[in-house]
Amino acid sequence: MNLFRPYRAAEPERDETGRLVGIDRYQEVLGLGWKRFFLSGLLTMAGCLPLTLGVGYAVLSKSALVLLPASLLGGAAAGPFIACLYDTILRALRDAPGRWWANYQKAFAQNWRGSLVPGALTGLFLGCAVFAAMLLFAWATAFPGAGTIAVFLFSCLLFLILTTLYWPQLVLFEQSAALRLRNALLFTVKYFWRVLGVAALQLVWWLCFVLFAPLSLLLLPLAGVWFILYATLFILYDPLNKALGIEEQIARRYPDQTPRYD
Repeated sequence: MNLFRPYRAAEPERDETGRLVGIDRYQEVLGLGWKRFFLSGLLTMAGCLPLTLGVGYAVLSKSALVLLPASLLGGAAAGPFIACLYDTILRALRDAPGRWWANYQKAFAQNWRGSLVPGALTGLFLGCAVFAAMLLFAWATAFPGAGTIAVFLFSCLLFLILTTLYWPQLVLFEQSAALRLRNALLFTVKYFWRVLGVAALQLVWWLCFVLFAPLSLLLLPLAGVWFILYATLFILYDPLNKALGIEEQIARRYPDQTPRYD
């Protein structure tokens, strides 16, 4: 994972805790954590299989009546696995100790119940987005106009902003849904361009998988699910930590999860 690490004549820059910063930190976390990211990504794909099959059947049958329950139930089944993927990446970003499988089981036990409703709503949006895309680009007799495409992409962008900021709070803190949404709104206002940038990055990533399918699907098990999420959370982690006090709160409540630096 560090094959393209640039040569540096001087010592890399570190922050006040001793952590590397910038591209060095990105490569460090990726080099140390890519195996657990990969395994968590595979489990997430397995957890999303009911959603994929249900939405696929709804599309093939062109039935909205099948789409709604398939999306809700499939999304609820996928929710705990999505939460565990977020938890795995966030643990790596804050240098939390422990073995991957033990932490994964702990995260699943802690978050499965709270992730059912967000997972169901996530599945509902994804199912409706796929169905709408088929209506616009496959089943329609005429290609949609620029305005229609813009509205569709804008709705996807808003969805990515919301999920990117909601799921980390779900796995990190015990809060109400209303408070998580409020925090997401305030964070977006304060860090608007950064949040918009990472949401756009995710949108382009997934559009590339759609546009270059089926060849792009060969990369999906390797990096499709986890890599873009790692890049996104890496960009957002320092502002999130500053705004929400992630490491401060975890150190206070769970001292055993506090990293120690030499």
